[in-house]
Amino acid sequence: MKEKKCVYFFGEGGKEMKALLGGKGANLSEMTKIGIPVPQGFTITTEVCNLYSENNKKYPEGLDVEIEANMNELEEKTGKKFGDKKNPLLVSVRSGAAVSMPGMMDTILNLGLNPDTVQGLIELTKNERFVLDSYRRFIQMFGNVVLGIHHENFEKILEIVKEENNVKLDTELDVKALQKIVELYKAKVKELTNEEFPEKPNIQLDMAINAVFDSWDNERAIAYRKLNDIPDSLGTAVNVQSMVFGNMGNDSGT
Repeated sequence: MKEKKCVYFFGEGGKEMKALLGGKGANLSEMTKIGIPVPQGFTITTEVCNLYSENNKKYPEGLDVEIEANMNELEEKTGKKFGDKKNPLLVSVRSGAAVSMPGMMDTILNLGLNPDTVQGLIELTKNERFVLDSYRRFIQMFGNVVLGIHHENFEKILEIVKEENNVKLDTELDVKALQKIVELYKAKVKELTNEEFPEKPNIQLDMAINAVFDSWDNERAIAYRKLNDIPDSLGTAVNVQSMVFGNMGNDSGT
């Protein structure tokens, strides 16, 4: 039976809870509590990281229910829905230990993008190029950080398509070129992993959370902790935060 709370919505904790919420999570909670406008979100605690490591990558009972409840609250607070075709909620997923260290998982932005939510965002923003560029960046980021595909595989595709279109900068690529890059990126993921790129937002989120906790135990992070006398039991938290686009709102303190 799970006893401890594993997930804290921003504002439920505070700066004094750094050990449990990690540095980033504690600060985001504190800022929310004192009224500084930061995009809404929640933190999965460092204790979950330790339990995950100790129990052969198994999560404490009831964690999925807590995450779902916090996602529901995030949907209510933002007025958007995760995976919705008309008004989709997109999130960032970040690691956040009490002590920052190399080797930890990089940030993933725009998690929740798939063919349906891309279409919905195009209609909302009236900016097809911006949405497709966000989508191809998300596939590259997720492919690298979560699926372990080297950046170079994506960069090569990008360079080839730029050459075909006689452009030098990413920003010069038009909608058609970006659509092609998205398809080629997905094909590359299938080729290298034997799996289709995950389209369901809930699966994307689960995989990203796993990747954060797995990164705590990667060789680089372990070596850094040994070198700097940082205890393994510290663990990392995971911060899931709603995305606020620059051209869709400026109420962002992060």
